Amino acid sequence: MWSSRIAFIAAATGSAVGLGNIWRFPYITSENGGGAFVLIYLACIALVGLPIMYAEIVIGRRGRMSPINSLRELSTTSNASRNWAFIGVIGIMAGFMILSFYSVVAGWTLHYGFHYFKEWIGVGAPITDPGATFGALLGNAGELTFWHGLFMLMTVGVVGFGVEKGLERAVSVLMPVLMVLLLVLLGYGMNTGHFQEAVGFLFKPDWSQVSGSMFVTALGQAFFTLSLGMCAIMTYGAYLPANVNIPRVGVAVAGADTFVALVAGLAIFPIIIANNIDPGSGGAGLIFTSLPLAFAEMPFGIFYGMLFFVLLSVAAWTSSISLMEPATAYLVESTNLSRKAAALIVAGLSWLLGLASVFSFNLWSEVKIIGRSPMDAIDYVATQIMLPVGGLLIALFAGWVLSSKITREELDEKMPNWAYQAWLWITRVVTPALILVVLGGILNIF
Repeated sequence: MWSSRIAFIAAATGSAVGLGNIWRFPYITSENGGGAFVLIYLACIALVGLPIMYAEIVIGRRGRMSPINSLRELSTTSNASRNWAFIGVIGIMAGFMILSFYSVVAGWTLHYGFHYFKEWIGVGAPITDPGATFGALLGNAGELTFWHGLFMLMTVGVVGFGVEKGLERAVSVLMPVLMVLLLVLLGYGMNTGHFQEAVGFLFKPDWSQVSGSMFVTALGQAFFTLSLGMCAIMTYGAYLPANVNIPRVGVAVAGADTFVALVAGLAIFPIIIANNIDPGSGGAGLIFTSLPLAFAEMPFGIFYGMLFFVLLSVAAWTSSISLMEPATAYLVESTNLSRKAAALIVAGLSWLLGLASVFSFNLWSEVKIIGRSPMDAIDYVATQIMLPVGGLLIALFAGWVLSSKITREELDEKMPNWAYQAWLWITRVVTPALILVVLGGILNIF
């Protein structure tokens, strides 16, 4: 069990807060016109994110086991097919696949953090051509493999020690560190002289840029940033004490996750604007190619560069812990393996699969799977198909299969009836419909 409500919120927020908030959210916002996208994204958090988060926590806490076994047990209790347990299989496999390439990208942040540290202490060369520097890193299979392996070891080192000694102890330190680093960078951004421009870019809606694809993108970002559909929140919910109010902790987690994403944008865009870089044209390379240019020009830029990439590494670390936990918990329950042995097996297999992502940029650069590089193919299948499908099935299971008695008891029997009925209706109808829109957009059905 988590020792307290705060411990669960820290762990679940750590799961939700990752590269998707600090790396992906700013560049997606920049590509979609700023303020209008942010408002649509916030609406999607409320209509998709929170209902599914509540559903995952309810299933996890009621089942008190790994996702597969919790779903199997609750299906039996509800006189439904035990095949609903396949939701857990989808989630665990998706998390395993995501961890494989997530560790590779997190390795990039470790590399850059170490580079800036060496430069800070005077033993490293400055980055004069960020594009060439990033290209050289991607082309070096050996170096990518090293950082990928180091990050995976960092993750398994936490998961192997269990809930209180491993997960809770790690996030109780890492989450405050992450927040402090983010606020330090925000403080610098506020003093660049371009903070108001960044605020306008993030929060002033330009409705002329709104399109159907923007809704799909916003809904997808809201879905993925909260770690939904991969059973991570369901697993963490299994460790939640019975007296903790699920709606309150769900709002706290979603609120903290959204806060980090918005603060990341407010910290990054002033630096970008101050260095005459168009915030609307950054793309995925915003962090690794555009920001190093800014760090090279700004006062104390080397130090802030080091802080920024340490921040990214910490965010990636807290998320990777939750990606490894569901598969580890299932192995511990289903075999005679110790937790440390189970975590090592999951880490080793995920590391091996991650080599496909490493080689995507060098040795296998010509290899295509479903028309994509190996890394992009794994990313596409796991995050753009398996997660939405998993989230859709979780919503249907919680809304239509679980009895109202179970969901009412877990959500809080003191909840006003109108609030419970609103959650039930959104979970049964609105959320599945919106997820189908996302899937339709991704698969080019609509």
